[in-house]
Parts: sequence; C-alpha cells; structure tokens
Amino acid sequence: MDRNNRVMMVIAIAVVLASIASYGVYLGIQRMPVREVTVQSQPVVVAARALPVGSLLTTRDVKVVNWPSDSIVPGGFTTPEEIADRGLMASLQPNEPVTESKLAPRGVGAGLPPSIPAGMRAVSVRVNDVIGVAGFTVPGTRVDVLVTVSQQQDSMARIVVSNVEVLTAGTRFDQDAARQDGKPIPSTVVTLLTTPQDAERVALASTEGQILLTLRNPLDTLKVETEGVRMRNLMAPPAPPPVARTVNRQRVVVAQPPPAPQVYTVETIRAAERTQEVIR
Repeated sequence: MDRNNRVMMVIAIAVVLASIASYGVYLGIQRMPVREVTVQSQPVVVAARALPVGSLLTTRDVKVVNWPSDSIVPGGFTTPEEIADRGLMASLQPNEPVTESKLAPRGVGAGLPPSIPAGMRAVSVRVNDVIGVAGFTVPGTRVDVLVTVSQQQDSMARIVVSNVEVLTAGTRFDQDAARQDGKPIPSTVVTLLTTPQDAERVALASTEGQILLTLRNPLDTLKVETEGVRMRNLMAPPAPPPVARTVNRQRVVVAQPPPAPQVYTVETIRAAERTQEVIR
C-alpha cells in the first residue's frame, strides 16, 4: 500500500470515528431529563385588544394572564370584575396591563370628560390639512394657536394661546368610520386642552378671525408672548443699515435717517405759458 492510500484510509477512519462520537453525544443529550424552573406568578388583568381613550370597559375587553411575582404591576388588578363599567382615560395596547391611573373613577361614565383634569377645559376647533399642519396634530402633540384678523383695511396675525395639548383629532364619528374602513383618521376637528381663560381666547379667535395651529417640539414648554405683525409692517421696506462714526476716539454706531421721499416734477403747457409743479 503506497503512502497516498494510507493517508486516505487514516482520514476516512477519523471521519467515521468523529461521526460515531458526535451521534453518541447527541443521544446522550436527548436522554437528559428536562429541568423545569418554577417561577412564582400572580394573575394580572391586561387588555385583550387595542382600546382607545374614552372606552367603557367590560369583562370582554380584558383578559387575565400570569405575571411574575417579582415584577408586580403598580396599581394593577387581578380580576376583570374590578374594572367593569369604568371609563378609560388613556389608550391601551393589546396585552398591556390595566392600572388604576388609566381608569376614570367609578360612576363618572366613559367618553372624553373623565380624561379632562380638574380646572381645565376641552375646546374644539375646525381644521383642514393646512390648519392642522398636514395631519400631524395627533393626540398628545402640543401646538400654538395663531389667529389672523382684518381690522380697518389692515390685517394682523398673532399667537393668542401657546403650548396647548391636543386631546383628540377628528370627531367620534370619523374615528369609528376610519376603524371600520381601515383608513387614516381624518382631522376635521381638533380638540384642545386649555384653561378657561385660554378657551375664551380660542373661541373669540375662531369666531372673529381665521386660526392656524403651529406644531411645536414636545420638549419646548416655554410660553410664547408676541406683539403680532401687521400687514403694513410686513410689507414695509427694510431699515437702512447703521453707520459707524468716531466720536471722541470712540466708535459709535448711528442709525441712518430714513430716506427722503422721492420728488416728481410735472411740466404743464397752457398755450404759450409753461408751469412746473412738484409732487411728493
């Protein structure tokens, strides 16, 4: 037997032995008993499906699952009967635990009113794709309310209410129809959460002028106070740049005076008589 044949025989024997050993290990692992680790759990009520704000919960809307005891849900419930006939103040996703902070007090009913904090008011304004910032005014976003009013042949725009939260977008009928058809929820009406004083300002602005919602960053919570802008100021020519002058060896910036009004000369010829008139 030559050298090449001996090498091939050694390799073949090694492969056969490795396969037999691997198969033996596989059989040994299959015969090992399965160890089950017991995890202590407790029943927790979770949402059985997606539930919007204002829903009146029933036992069919929730289910009970086992939850690890070392990760107790604060304010959770253990039986569906505890949450029956209570309004929902925050939306729930499937398998999300139902907690006391997301439910309205028993007896106040369902809908939007239970979700309004004490001392606040919900005011609705009619919007379109432009006023509603192209549909980005969804529940939870914060906006400023800007109004444009025409006053004695002069228009003015100003922010009248700043940093208000959007409660709902679209009417209840629009939302129900959108869920049935599987289409996006139209935002023909937006409901804002305001103080009573801001509700008066929004009502007056929507009646006497045209309102516009401006979307803002949720981390930007500063109130905005502006003087507004008028059409005559918007279309006015820009002011001339200031001129630097040296006074007592000090460089002082002095604003240029406004440009003099343009003067026009009109020449009138009456028979052999010529006259000139200056028009400013």
